[in-house]
Amino acid sequence: MTDKEKKRKLFQFKVLATGLFLLMAAVFISTTVIQKHNDSHWIGYVRAFSEAAMVGALADWFAVTALFHYPLGLRIPHTNLIANSKQRIGDNLGSFVVDNFLSAQNIRPYIEKVKVSGFVSEWLMKESNQKVLIGEVSSLIKSALTQFENEAEVKFISGKIKEMSAEINMSKIISSGLFYLLEKNEQEKIITFTAKKIKTYVLHHEEIIQEKVSENSYSLVPKFIDKKIANKIISALYDYFSEIENDVQHPLRQEITNAAWSFCEELKTTPKYEPQLQKIKDSFLQEKRIDEYSHDIWNSIKQTLERELDAENSTLKKYVKKNISQYAQDLNADEELQSKIDRWIRYNAYRMILKNSGKAAELISSTVGNWEEKELSRKLELEVGKDLQFIRVNGTLVGGLVGLIIYTIAHFLV
Repeated sequence: MTDKEKKRKLFQFKVLATGLFLLMAAVFISTTVIQKHNDSHWIGYVRAFSEAAMVGALADWFAVTALFHYPLGLRIPHTNLIANSKQRIGDNLGSFVVDNFLSAQNIRPYIEKVKVSGFVSEWLMKESNQKVLIGEVSSLIKSALTQFENEAEVKFISGKIKEMSAEINMSKIISSGLFYLLEKNEQEKIITFTAKKIKTYVLHHEEIIQEKVSENSYSLVPKFIDKKIANKIISALYDYFSEIENDVQHPLRQEITNAAWSFCEELKTTPKYEPQLQKIKDSFLQEKRIDEYSHDIWNSIKQTLERELDAENSTLKKYVKKNISQYAQDLNADEELQSKIDRWIRYNAYRMILKNSGKAAELISSTVGNWEEKELSRKLELEVGKDLQFIRVNGTLVGGLVGLIIYTIAHFLV
C-alpha cells in the first residue's frame, strides 16, 4: 500500500471517530435541552450515555494524539511521545530485533535448511539464465570501464612498469634465457636455420659475389678467370654451409655452442656487459616511452574488452558461457561438492549473522535516531494510526456504556 493510500485510510477513520464524538455531542446537547422541558426518565439515560461517551472519546483522542503530536499544539508533559522518545525507541527496536530474530537459537533452524548449490546449479544449467547472467556481468563491466579515468589507469600501469623496470637485471634475464635455450639444445635449430639461410642467400646472389671478386681482382686478370674464381667461392660456401646444415656433429656447431656457453657464463658472473645492457634498457624504458606504452596498453585492453562485451557471440562470451555450463553440470552431478559448498555457506552465514547482529542493532538504532521527529511520527502514524482510531471509537462506545451503567446504578440507589 502506498503512502497516499495509507493517508486516505487514516483520514477516513479519523473522520469516523470524530464524527462519532460529534454525534454524541449533538445527542448530549439535544437531551439536555429536552430534559429542561420534559422530565421523562428515559432522556436521562440517553443524556448520561452521550455525556460519558464524549468524555471517553476526548480521553482516547488525547491518548492517541499524545503518541504522535502535542494535543492542540500544547506542550503538555508526556505527550508527543514518539518524537521525544525516538532514540529510546530506536535502541529498544534494535535490541528487540536482535534478541528475537537474530539470536543463535532463532536463526539456526533456518540456516540449517539452506541449500544454495543445488538451486544455483539448476539455475545456471538453463541457457536463458546463462544469457541473463553474462548480460548483467557484461553491463557491470562496461559501466565500470566508463567510470574509470583513463589518465588514472595509465598512471597506474606506468607506475607498475617503472617499478618493475627498476628491479630488472638485464644480465641475469638474458643469461638465464640463453642458458635455458642451450640446456634445451635449441641453439642447434638456430644454427641449422642460419646455415640454410646463408646457403640460400649465396646461391641467389651470385652476381654480388662475382662483382666483389672482380672489384678486388687485378686489371690484367681476364674476366672469365674472375668469374671462375667467384663460382668456386660460391660453390665452396654453398657446400660448407650445407655441411653445417646437415651435419649435427660439424665442428663449427660445437665451436658456436662452446662460445655461447662461455658468453652466458661471462654475462652471468661478470659486470662486463652491464653498462651496454643498462644503456639499451634505458633507451627502451625512458619515462616518456613508458607513458606511451602504458597509454597504448590501457587503450588496447579497454577497446578489446568493450568490443568483446558488445558483440553478441564474442570469443570472451563464448568462453565464459562454456565454463559456466561446464561448472553447472559438474556441480549438479557432484553431490559431495554440493554438500561441501552448502556447509561452507551455512557456516559462514551463521557466523557472519551472529558476528554482525550488534551492527544490525546499531543500524536500526541510528536510523531511527537520525529520523526527523515529525518524519518518525508521520511514518508510525501512517502504519498504525488507522488502527488507533478504533481506540477512539471504542472509547466513545465503552465510555458511554460505563456512564450509562453508573447513571442507572445511581438512579436506583437514590
